[in-house]
Amino acid sequence: MTIDEMRELDRRAVLATVDVVALAGPADLDRPTPCSDWTLGDLLAHMTAQHHGFAAAARGEGADLDAWKTHPLGDDPAKTYTKAAEAVLAAFADEGAAERGFALPELAGDLAFPAEQAMSFHFIDYVVHGWDVARALGLPYGIAPDLVDAARPIALAVPDNDYRLRPGAAFAPALPPSGEATALDEILRALGRSPAWPVRPAT
Repeated sequence: MTIDEMRELDRRAVLATVDVVALAGPADLDRPTPCSDWTLGDLLAHMTAQHHGFAAAARGEGADLDAWKTHPLGDDPAKTYTKAAEAVLAAFADEGAAERGFALPELAGDLAFPAEQAMSFHFIDYVVHGWDVARALGLPYGIAPDLVDAARPIALAVPDNDYRLRPGAAFAPALPPSGEATALDEILRALGRSPAWPVRPAT
């Protein structure tokens, strides 16, 4: 996959999250989510912060931990989220981003990742977090099948290690595969989500 292809996949996945986040109102922010211990407000604050962090990384500024800090969403969480999404998409689209190493201190300390790989991390996060938001709102997740197909091998390659046990980790330990799972189900289970949430995960 070329970096332009990955950038486009990520763009579409992020825009899909913008669409579903736009359906959330202030009264929804206390809803539980598939992310353990996070309300919808917590999840949206995390998603917003990660957009800003990845945007900084694309500019060569990702080593600055302040770029990754979570901030209050304000009076219009959907608008705040949309602005963050626009910022990261603009940063990824910049011609220089493809040539830079992306510092992602939450993942690897001082190491920098090639742009395409870093964008793939962002892509899989937002494929799954879009589902998280939709489930929290009790809505169907209308993600395009080709995005699911592209996300599946990335999800299956995410290490299932002790990092997932850390407080605030985006992904919980993987759930065992299910014999009749769809491709999206496989992604969710590989990244610690029960496709049937809020039903208790099968083990």
